[in-house]
This record gives sequence, C-alpha cells and structure tokens, in this order.
Amino acid sequence: MKALKVPCLVTLDVLDLSSVGYLLETKGQRNYIASVNWKEFPYKPIAVFDIARSNQNLYIRYFVKGNSLKASYDTDDSPVHKDSCVEFFMKKVDADTYMNFEFNCIGTCDAASRQSRAQKKSLTPEEYQTIRRYTTLARTTFDKKEGVYSWELVVAIPFEVMELDPEDLPEKILGNFYKCADETEYPHFLS
Repeated sequence: MKALKVPCLVTLDVLDLSSVGYLLETKGQRNYIASVNWKEFPYKPIAVFDIARSNQNLYIRYFVKGNSLKASYDTDDSPVHKDSCVEFFMKKVDADTYMNFEFNCIGTCDAASRQSRAQKKSLTPEEYQTIRRYTTLARTTFDKKEGVYSWELVVAIPFEVMELDPEDLPEKILGNFYKCADETEYPHFLS
C-alpha cells in the first residue's frame, strides 16, 4: 500500500478549471497508474494523475497517452468504463461502503456509493452537476479513433459528494486509481 500526502491549495477553487492543470502538475502530488492487473490484457498506456485539494473539493488531473480512443457515452450515470476511462475509488477507513468516480475521456461520469460491485446508490442528477470537469477533448461522443492520442481530464469533486464533511475532513482515507478501457481496440486494466 502506498501513502499519498494530498496538498491543500486553497486557490484552486477560485481558478477556472481549464487553468488548474499546471498548478496541479507543479504543486500537486503526482503518481502513475502503471500496474497491469491481468496478464491476458498486457497493453499499458501512459497514465498519470496529479492530486490536490482545496477546503471544499478534491482535484484530480489525469494525463493519458496511448493507442486509440473511444467515448460512447455523454450522459452521466452511464457505463463509462467501457470507453477510454480513468477512475478514483475511495473509502473512509472504518466505513462499510466505498465510492467510485469513473470518467471517460470526454468527461462523462459514473459515480455511486457502493456496498459491493452490484449494490450501488448512484449520485442524483444534482450531485453529478456539482462535479466540475475539464477535458482537452471535445465533449462529443465518438466510436473509435485509431492512432496514438494523449488527453487530459481535470475534475473537482466536492467533499460533500464524497460523503465527507469539508469542515471535519478525516486525517486519512483509502483510495485506488485506475485506467481502463473495457470495450476498446486495446482493452486494458491498470491500477
């Protein structure tokens, strides 16, 4: 298990989301999503994330470079893991439930509070609207783009949507970061 110290950068909340990437890159905590989880899916695109927080939100900047892209879904609460996707899962240390936040490369989100993979309570449309997103790709769907592509996605997730009290944040949460693309030309599952 790896520990990440997430820096607090209060200025993140006053900046336009399209301009926070550089601040996250230079002042955030960087890590690589590079563990291949299944030998039968050896493809390994470059996947990096930078993370920081403000007093109200968790900010994650994903950078991905790899072969081909897919973005079939443009409506939140869709199975975006089938597309070119990045994911963040988190859980309070003593909680029975966890939360997943999955985003395809155009910023469409699938998020829920879960007891298991099958038992979930999806976010409400109002909660989805509070998750701010910026992608370097157009926000329109496409079936497949062949070739080598790089893309960036910046998300700001309110702590309240993560079921955390911003006035009393825990000292520690558990989390995982993933890069996947279940139904693409080069399926892969990295953590």
